[in-house]
Amino acid sequence: MNVQRYARVAAVLLLVSMIAGGFGEGYMPSKIIVSGDPAATVANITNFNFLYRLGFAAFLIESLCDIALVMIFYALLRPVNRNLSLLAAFFGLVGTAVFAVGELFYLAPTLLVSNPASMTSFSTDQINGLVQLSFRFASLAGMGTTAYYGMSWLVRAHLIFRSGYLPKTLGVVMGIAGLGFVVRNFLLILAPAYASMVLLMLMLPAGLLLMAWLFIKGVDVPKWNERVEATTHPT
Repeated sequence: MNVQRYARVAAVLLLVSMIAGGFGEGYMPSKIIVSGDPAATVANITNFNFLYRLGFAAFLIESLCDIALVMIFYALLRPVNRNLSLLAAFFGLVGTAVFAVGELFYLAPTLLVSNPASMTSFSTDQINGLVQLSFRFASLAGMGTTAYYGMSWLVRAHLIFRSGYLPKTLGVVMGIAGLGFVVRNFLLILAPAYASMVLLMLMLPAGLLLMAWLFIKGVDVPKWNERVEATTHPT
């Protein structure tokens, strides 16, 4: 296993995932969805249908990168603790699967507005209401995703901190970012007024730092080999 190649591939995938996620989850919805105005939202979906679908394509790119990253980080952190690395992988895969369901609700409005012949039994207001409801379901699925995604990074952060072949600082910042995701998820359920977006934004600088380190420095190969040797031939 070429561990440095894995590290640099992870850095590239992190960058692509961030760009695609920023476009598909942030920029595009902000241009299409008009809060409190279902009619304007439906009009935007109709008038900018290709761009709307492009947002969904960006999600697909993000999710493909995330699944590959689950495998890579499992391989990178397995020498520290195989079971915990596998647990982080499970959290990551479940998070991506939940988000995929949510994105289907994001795409569903295109069926409602692009095929009027099949919706003749619904009034315009009812169709607009269904579109808003679909977005609400997508938002709820996205909220659920943050708990799984955050837990995956909490476990990985612990492994990074203990690894010896990656800086402890990376483990600390990624742990804080992962905790922010988990805390915000529960705040949205139990105390929505305190669910600040700042808790999500913690992941941006942490992710950029991790990406830069993996691309520029990578893994301390001698210490990686020591870990692998200790795992293969325990004393």
